Amino acid sequence: MTKQRHPEYTCSMEAALSVISGKWKLKILNQLLNGPMRYSEINRKITGMTEKMLSQQLRELEEDNIITRKVYPEVPPRVEYSFTDLGKELVDIFYALEKWGSHFMTTTDSNGTVKNADATCYTYKGVVEA
Repeated sequence: MTKQRHPEYTCSMEAALSVISGKWKLKILNQLLNGPMRYSEINRKITGMTEKMLSQQLRELEEDNIITRKVYPEVPPRVEYSFTDLGKELVDIFYALEKWGSHFMTTTDSNGTVKNADATCYTYKGVVEA
């Protein structure tokens, strides 16, 4: 694990949130809900994120055992990212957060206007297959 990235936590929720927090990690994980994806596929589907940031975020998720990186011995090399068993446990948590966030977005607007989530936001598609 990257030094100084995870301090010694005393709160389990704080530890959990630090692993998935940030602007890009949920968007990356959302892409992997449909199954393994190549780096270039993830990069194409998430607009506004640099390749350097994608590489860094994938590396951190891999270090935290949320995703796995599989390298196929081909020419040119093919690399796929997918959820680990630990990462798959997050799917139901993401669904609960999506439901709560949707409720929050509609109840906090003083005008009663429904705010629409962007295309990279979670939309519950079912549980990731084992």
